[in-house]
Amino acid sequence: MPAETTPSAAASTGEARAAAPDARLPGSGLPDAVLFDMDGTLVDTEPVWWAAERALVEAHGGVWTDSQAMALVGNQLEVSAEVLRSEGGVDLPVRELIEVLGAQVGAELRRDPRWRPGAHELLTGLAERGVPLALVTMSWRSMADAMLAHLPDGLFDVVVTGDACERGKPHPEPYLRAAAALGVEPARCVAVEDSPTGLASAEAAGVPAIAVPHVVALPEGPGRTVVPTLAGVAPEDLLPLVARRGSTATGS
Repeated sequence: MPAETTPSAAASTGEARAAAPDARLPGSGLPDAVLFDMDGTLVDTEPVWWAAERALVEAHGGVWTDSQAMALVGNQLEVSAEVLRSEGGVDLPVRELIEVLGAQVGAELRRDPRWRPGAHELLTGLAERGVPLALVTMSWRSMADAMLAHLPDGLFDVVVTGDACERGKPHPEPYLRAAAALGVEPARCVAVEDSPTGLASAEAAGVPAIAVPHVVALPEGPGRTVVPTLAGVAPEDLLPLVARRGSTATGS
Protein backbone atom coordinates (compact mmCIF):
# COMPACT_ATOMS: atom_id res chain seq x y z
CA MET A 1 0.00 0.00 0.00
CA PRO A 2 1.20 3.54 -0.66
CA ALA A 3 2.58 5.55 2.21
CA GLU A 4 0.31 8.11 3.82
CA THR A 5 0.50 11.81 3.00
CA THR A 6 2.83 13.13 5.67
CA PRO A 7 2.75 16.41 7.56
CA SER A 8 6.24 17.38 8.61
CA ALA A 9 7.37 16.60 12.14
CA ALA A 10 7.74 20.27 13.01
CA ALA A 11 4.24 21.00 11.76
CA SER A 12 2.83 18.75 14.48
CA THR A 13 4.88 20.46 17.19
CA GLY A 14 4.37 24.02 15.97
CA GLU A 15 8.10 24.59 15.48
CA ALA A 16 7.81 25.48 11.80
CA ARG A 17 5.97 28.73 12.42
CA ALA A 18 7.14 29.56 15.94
CA ALA A 19 9.15 32.57 14.78
CA ALA A 20 6.18 34.32 13.18
CA PRO A 21 2.86 32.76 14.34
CA ASP A 22 0.74 35.73 13.29
CA ALA A 23 2.65 36.74 10.18
CA ARG A 24 -0.17 35.92 7.77
CA LEU A 25 -3.15 38.07 8.71
CA PRO A 26 -6.51 38.50 6.95
CA GLY A 27 -6.11 40.92 4.10
CA SER A 28 -2.36 40.42 4.04
CA GLY A 29 -2.35 39.76 0.30
CA LEU A 30 -0.86 36.29 0.74
CA PRO A 31 -2.30 32.93 -0.38
CA ASP A 32 -3.78 30.56 2.19
CA ALA A 33 -1.04 28.10 1.18
CA VAL A 34 1.55 27.56 -1.54
CA LEU A 35 2.04 24.12 -3.07
CA PHE A 36 5.38 23.47 -4.76
CA ASP A 37 6.47 20.85 -7.24
CA MET A 38 10.06 19.69 -6.66
CA ASP A 39 11.95 18.40 -9.71
CA GLY A 40 12.64 21.23 -12.14
CA THR A 41 10.69 23.75 -10.06
CA LEU A 42 12.63 23.97 -6.81
CA VAL A 43 15.70 21.97 -7.77
CA ASP A 44 17.40 21.38 -11.12
CA THR A 45 17.22 17.59 -11.13
CA GLU A 46 15.89 17.03 -14.64
CA PRO A 47 19.41 16.67 -16.14
CA VAL A 48 20.21 14.21 -13.35
CA TRP A 49 17.12 12.15 -14.15
CA TRP A 50 17.96 12.18 -17.85
CA ALA A 51 21.53 11.03 -17.27
CA ALA A 52 20.35 8.25 -14.96
CA GLU A 53 17.70 7.13 -17.47
CA ARG A 54 20.17 7.14 -20.36
CA ALA A 55 22.77 5.16 -18.42
CA LEU A 56 20.19 2.57 -17.39
CA VAL A 57 18.80 2.16 -20.91
CA GLU A 58 22.26 1.89 -22.43
CA ALA A 59 23.23 -0.71 -19.82
CA HIS A 60 20.34 -2.79 -21.16
CA GLY A 61 21.43 -2.33 -24.78
CA GLY A 62 19.01 0.42 -25.74
CA VAL A 63 19.11 4.05 -26.88
CA TRP A 64 17.48 6.90 -24.96
CA THR A 65 16.94 10.28 -26.60
CA ASP A 66 16.38 13.73 -25.13
CA SER A 67 12.88 13.81 -26.61
CA GLN A 68 12.01 10.56 -24.84
CA ALA A 69 13.37 11.93 -21.58
CA MET A 70 11.44 15.18 -21.98
CA ALA A 71 8.20 13.25 -22.45
CA LEU A 72 8.57 11.82 -18.94
CA VAL A 73 8.97 15.16 -17.14
CA GLY A 74 6.43 15.46 -14.32
CA ASN A 75 5.08 11.92 -14.64
CA GLN A 76 4.35 9.52 -11.82
CA LEU A 77 7.46 7.33 -11.55
CA GLU A 78 5.54 4.12 -12.15
CA VAL A 79 4.38 5.53 -15.50
CA SER A 80 7.91 6.59 -16.43
CA ALA A 81 9.26 3.17 -15.43
CA GLU A 82 6.84 1.40 -17.75
CA VAL A 83 7.98 3.64 -20.62
CA LEU A 84 11.62 2.86 -19.86
CA ARG A 85 10.75 -0.83 -19.95
CA SER A 86 8.71 -0.68 -23.17
CA GLU A 87 10.66 1.93 -25.15
CA GLY A 88 14.09 1.63 -23.58
CA GLY A 89 14.23 -2.13 -23.17
CA VAL A 90 15.09 -1.97 -19.46
CA ASP A 91 14.55 -5.49 -18.16
CA LEU A 92 13.85 -4.71 -14.51
CA PRO A 93 10.67 -4.84 -12.41
CA VAL A 94 9.06 -1.42 -12.04
CA ARG A 95 9.87 -0.99 -8.36
CA GLU A 96 13.51 -2.03 -8.80
CA LEU A 97 13.87 0.29 -11.79
CA ILE A 98 12.55 3.24 -9.77
CA GLU A 99 14.85 2.41 -6.87
CA VAL A 100 17.90 2.31 -9.17
CA LEU A 101 17.08 5.71 -10.66
CA GLY A 102 16.06 7.17 -7.32
CA ALA A 103 19.31 6.17 -5.68
CA GLN A 104 21.26 8.17 -8.26
CA VAL A 105 19.00 11.21 -8.08
CA GLY A 106 18.88 11.11 -4.28
CA ALA A 107 22.67 10.91 -4.04
CA GLU A 108 23.03 14.01 -6.22
CA LEU A 109 20.41 15.90 -4.20
CA ARG A 110 22.17 15.06 -0.95
CA ARG A 111 25.43 16.33 -2.41
CA ASP A 112 24.02 19.50 -4.00
CA PRO A 113 20.32 20.48 -4.18
CA ARG A 114 20.92 22.60 -7.30
CA TRP A 115 18.30 25.23 -6.40
CA ARG A 116 16.47 26.83 -9.31
CA PRO A 117 16.82 30.64 -9.49
CA GLY A 118 14.72 32.35 -6.82
CA ALA A 119 13.26 29.11 -5.44
CA HIS A 120 15.06 29.00 -2.10
CA GLU A 121 14.47 32.70 -1.50
CA LEU A 122 10.74 32.37 -2.20
CA LEU A 123 10.43 29.35 0.08
CA THR A 124 12.14 31.05 3.00
CA GLY A 125 10.22 34.29 2.45
CA LEU A 126 6.89 32.45 2.57
CA ALA A 127 7.91 30.56 5.70
CA GLU A 128 8.95 33.80 7.41
CA ARG A 129 5.49 35.22 6.69
CA GLY A 130 3.74 32.16 8.13
CA VAL A 131 2.28 30.89 4.85
CA PRO A 132 1.60 27.13 5.00
CA LEU A 133 3.68 25.20 2.47
CA ALA A 134 3.28 21.81 0.81
CA LEU A 135 5.67 19.85 -1.36
CA VAL A 136 3.76 18.01 -4.10
CA THR A 137 6.13 15.80 -6.07
CA MET A 138 5.98 12.58 -8.05
CA SER A 139 9.41 11.65 -6.72
CA TRP A 140 9.27 9.08 -3.94
CA ARG A 141 9.71 10.07 -0.30
CA SER A 142 13.36 8.98 -0.14
CA MET A 143 14.21 11.40 -2.96
CA ALA A 144 12.18 14.23 -1.44
CA ASP A 145 13.94 13.69 1.89
CA ALA A 146 17.30 14.21 0.17
CA MET A 147 16.19 17.74 -0.79
CA LEU A 148 14.41 18.43 2.50
CA ALA A 149 17.66 17.74 4.35
CA HIS A 150 18.96 21.06 2.98
CA LEU A 151 16.04 23.04 4.48
CA PRO A 152 15.05 23.89 8.06
CA ASP A 153 13.06 21.13 9.74
CA GLY A 154 9.35 21.64 9.23
CA LEU A 155 9.60 24.27 6.52
CA PHE A 156 7.06 22.22 4.56
CA ASP A 157 3.94 21.58 6.60
CA VAL A 158 2.85 18.75 4.30
CA VAL A 159 4.77 16.51 1.91
CA VAL A 160 2.90 14.57 -0.79
CA THR A 161 5.09 12.17 -2.78
CA GLY A 162 4.45 9.84 -5.68
CA ASP A 163 4.49 6.74 -3.50
CA ALA A 164 1.70 8.26 -1.37
CA CYS A 165 -0.69 8.63 -4.32
CA GLU A 166 -2.90 6.05 -5.98
CA ARG A 167 -3.14 8.35 -9.00
CA GLY A 168 -0.30 10.71 -9.77
CA LYS A 169 -0.06 13.84 -11.86
CA PRO A 170 -1.82 14.79 -14.17
CA HIS A 171 -4.67 13.49 -11.98
CA PRO A 172 -5.76 16.08 -9.38
CA GLU A 173 -5.24 13.68 -6.45
CA PRO A 174 -1.77 14.95 -5.40
CA TYR A 175 -2.90 18.58 -5.12
CA LEU A 176 -6.22 17.69 -3.54
CA ARG A 177 -4.35 15.61 -0.95
CA ALA A 178 -2.06 18.52 -0.15
CA ALA A 179 -4.87 21.05 0.24
CA ALA A 180 -6.91 18.65 2.39
CA ALA A 181 -3.94 17.90 4.63
CA LEU A 182 -3.37 21.64 5.11
CA GLY A 183 -7.07 22.25 5.72
CA VAL A 184 -7.38 24.89 2.99
CA GLU A 185 -9.57 25.31 -0.08
CA PRO A 186 -7.71 24.51 -3.32
CA ALA A 187 -8.91 27.74 -4.94
CA ARG A 188 -7.27 29.77 -2.15
CA CYS A 189 -3.86 28.19 -2.72
CA VAL A 190 -1.19 28.80 -5.34
CA ALA A 191 0.67 25.98 -7.09
CA VAL A 192 4.14 26.43 -8.58
CA GLU A 193 4.99 23.99 -11.38
CA ASP A 194 7.37 23.48 -14.30
CA SER A 195 5.70 20.75 -16.39
CA PRO A 196 2.51 20.33 -18.42
CA THR A 197 1.72 17.22 -16.38
CA GLY A 198 2.04 19.04 -13.08
CA LEU A 199 0.06 22.03 -14.28
CA ALA A 200 -2.73 19.74 -15.47
CA SER A 201 -2.86 18.19 -11.99
CA ALA A 202 -3.01 21.54 -10.20
CA GLU A 203 -5.57 22.99 -12.58
CA ALA A 204 -7.77 19.89 -12.37
CA ALA A 205 -7.70 20.28 -8.58
CA GLY A 206 -8.84 23.89 -8.92
CA VAL A 207 -5.54 25.36 -7.71
CA PRO A 208 -4.43 28.57 -9.50
CA ALA A 209 -0.96 27.93 -10.88
CA ILE A 210 2.25 29.75 -11.64
CA ALA A 211 4.13 28.04 -14.45
CA VAL A 212 7.92 28.37 -14.51
CA PRO A 213 9.31 26.79 -17.71
CA HIS A 214 12.53 24.84 -17.41
CA VAL A 215 13.30 22.00 -19.83
CA VAL A 216 9.80 21.80 -21.34
CA ALA A 217 7.96 24.71 -22.97
CA LEU A 218 4.78 25.75 -21.16
CA PRO A 219 2.02 27.38 -23.19
CA GLU A 220 -0.34 29.92 -21.74
CA GLY A 221 -3.59 28.57 -20.34
CA PRO A 222 -6.65 29.86 -18.50
CA GLY A 223 -5.60 28.31 -15.17
CA ARG A 224 -2.00 29.52 -15.08
CA THR A 225 0.32 32.49 -15.32
CA VAL A 226 3.63 31.78 -17.04
CA VAL A 227 6.68 33.48 -15.54
CA PRO A 228 10.22 33.11 -16.92
CA THR A 229 11.81 32.59 -13.49
CA LEU A 230 11.16 32.75 -9.75
CA ALA A 231 14.14 35.06 -9.34
CA GLY A 232 12.85 38.30 -7.85
CA VAL A 233 9.37 36.89 -7.12
CA ALA A 234 8.35 37.82 -3.56
CA PRO A 235 5.56 36.21 -1.49
CA GLU A 236 3.40 39.31 -2.02
CA ASP A 237 3.71 38.87 -5.79
CA LEU A 238 1.95 35.49 -5.92
CA LEU A 239 -1.68 36.59 -5.75
CA PRO A 240 -1.20 39.42 -8.28
CA LEU A 241 0.51 36.92 -10.58
CA VAL A 242 -2.28 34.33 -10.45
CA ALA A 243 -4.80 37.14 -10.95
CA ARG A 244 -3.25 37.43 -14.44
CA ARG A 245 -3.99 33.79 -15.33
CA GLY A 246 -4.06 33.11 -19.03
CA SER A 247 -1.03 35.31 -19.71
CA THR A 248 2.75 35.37 -19.64
CA ALA A 249 4.20 37.71 -17.02
CA THR A 250 7.47 39.33 -18.03
CA GLY A 251 8.17 40.57 -14.52
CA SER A 252 6.76 40.54 -11.04
